[in-house]
Amino acid sequence: MFPDRIYYEPQIITYELGMYLKEKYKNIPWIEIDNHNKIDELRTNSNKEFAKMKQHLIIGVRKTHKYVENHKVSDYLVPYTSSGCSAMCLYCYLMCNYNKCSYLRLFVNREQMLDRIIKTANKAERDLTFEIGSNSDLILENTITDNLVWTIEHFRKSKKGLLTFPTKFDMVDPLLPLNHNGKIIVRVSVNPEFIIRKVEFGTSTLKNRIIAINKLCDAGYKVGILIAPVILLDDWKFLYSKLIEQLVDELSEKVKKEAFLEIIFMTYSFVHNAINQEAFPNAINLLDKTTMKGRGMGKYCYKTELRVDGEQFLRDELNKKLPQMRILYIV
Repeated sequence: MFPDRIYYEPQIITYELGMYLKEKYKNIPWIEIDNHNKIDELRTNSNKEFAKMKQHLIIGVRKTHKYVENHKVSDYLVPYTSSGCSAMCLYCYLMCNYNKCSYLRLFVNREQMLDRIIKTANKAERDLTFEIGSNSDLILENTITDNLVWTIEHFRKSKKGLLTFPTKFDMVDPLLPLNHNGKIIVRVSVNPEFIIRKVEFGTSTLKNRIIAINKLCDAGYKVGILIAPVILLDDWKFLYSKLIEQLVDELSEKVKKEAFLEIIFMTYSFVHNAINQEAFPNAINLLDKTTMKGRGMGKYCYKTELRVDGEQFLRDELNKKLPQMRILYIV
């Protein structure tokens, strides 16, 4: 059952969303906390408690509103209505501080956050794009809060600007009838089904993600496809060739003409490895020192020659099989 318990800051009930969640989950145990960022009884848990902690929901007021410049799809990474996730992807960067922010945290002061985005957008000389999903999955969050529906309905009134977010989930039906004014870019992450099943625990299947992409495009949303993270297992060329073939077969012609691609290779860390070995002892070990090299403090990326081979292979396959789709970047 999700959630199995809720940790909350008492001031949340002064917000409309806080009152809504209090009523929605009135039969779930509520535990009062001083600070959503520092829950001592969770911070002291062992790594093997990781999956159990993913069943908890934390609700608070977001106090950090710093925008970070970004130069990929968006102009700024923007703190928004959630952080963390109930899914358990073995490579997720939030796991690096798992007992602080890997579980799903919701922030009820959405009016304050969206108002700031709209004011920033309308003051700019050109249309800015704001990434509102860099710390969470807003499609998943929307199943709890309806925040994404609320956000799209309110942001369409802004004179300028666009919003974007990535997702690994297929629950997009609530977004389809909305009047979004073409101001929303939804980027759906895909991976070979084998990797989804073995590495991206708790997320939607590849087939259902592709169906979601087609639905969103038909509803007039700008859509992108993230091949991310690219994980170079022993048979990676076979896996990613099959992935691209499935995209060719199942994406609509409209998506093939209008969508763009992003490709991100996996980075991993010593912390990921330590948590995964205790929390998921039977899972795939993603740390392969024969194919990876150190990248900063305790982090790993693929060795240069393998990374170059991977990029060239994906470019060749995509140019051959999906030539209409623009590759925005590869990192």
